[in-house]
Parts: sequence; structure tokens; C-alpha cells
Amino acid sequence: MAAGEGHGHGRVAVPEDLPPGTVVTSSGRVSAAEVFAEPDRDAQPFTPVQLTRLDEALTLASRETGLRFSVYLGDLGPEVTARVAELHSQLEGSGEAVLVAVSPEQRVVEVLTGAEARVRLPDRGAKLAVMSMVASFREGDLLGGLLSGLRMLADQAGGRRRTH
Repeated sequence: MAAGEGHGHGRVAVPEDLPPGTVVTSSGRVSAAEVFAEPDRDAQPFTPVQLTRLDEALTLASRETGLRFSVYLGDLGPEVTARVAELHSQLEGSGEAVLVAVSPEQRVVEVLTGAEARVRLPDRGAKLAVMSMVASFREGDLLGGLLSGLRMLADQAGGRRRTH
């Protein structure tokens, strides 16, 4: 079979300058092999164990309250409020979502609640959680701040509401 011919798919145009380890499949899709590189642990904010603890805290807060808790950690750009709103709107069930957005380099912490979540988690409760997180962050405890903040937000929101 000649290069670029497939079984029953007709001819596929094959670029001449494909890098080594790259092929064009019979469907026309380009498939490339890459060498696996272990992520740089120093560039990661959390260890795998810390990520597990954060995941457990998010799961517990969501399960206890019925709200959808999420954490975003990273640069929020020049328009922080707009970026946090954009991230929140991308969450599934954003009406009942609570987003904790933290940009350590910018020294910004924001909590954004959806319309349904806001009824159960007033601004005052969110502000108290932010103040607690900021105090931990100042001490260099990013994980501890997030964990205590999530716990405070869940406590403020109260238990899951039952509908009958």
C-alpha cells in the first residue's frame, strides 16, 4: 500500500514535512508520539498527598451542603473580577456553585457564588472565610488556608436542603 492510502477511505494528503514520530492515519488525523516527561515537582503547588486532601475537602463540602465547591489556583489576569465570573460560569450547575479563586502572585482571593448558592452563603460568611484563608496564606500555608476556607464556607452554607 502506498503512503497516504487507506482501506476504503480514499487518499489522504500527507504533508512532506512531518516531524519524526508523526503519522497521518487513514482517517486524515495526525498522530504524534511524544517522550513522556515526569512533571517538575518544584513547579507544582501541591504534592499528590496534598491534592488528595484538597479533593477530599471539596468532595466533603459539596456532599454536606449540596452546593458545588470548586477551587481555581492561578493567575487571574488584569481583569480579576471578569475572569472569576468567566470561570464560575463555566462550572456545571453554576447557579449552585461556589468558586474559590486564588492568585498567589497577584495576592488575590475571591469567592463567587451562584444565585442559588448565594441564598445559603451570604457575603458576610464568604468574607470571613476569605479573611481566614488570607491569614494562612500570609504564613505560607496555601493548603491549610484552602482547607480551612472550604470548611468555613461549608459551615456557613449549612447542611444539604431536602426537597419533598
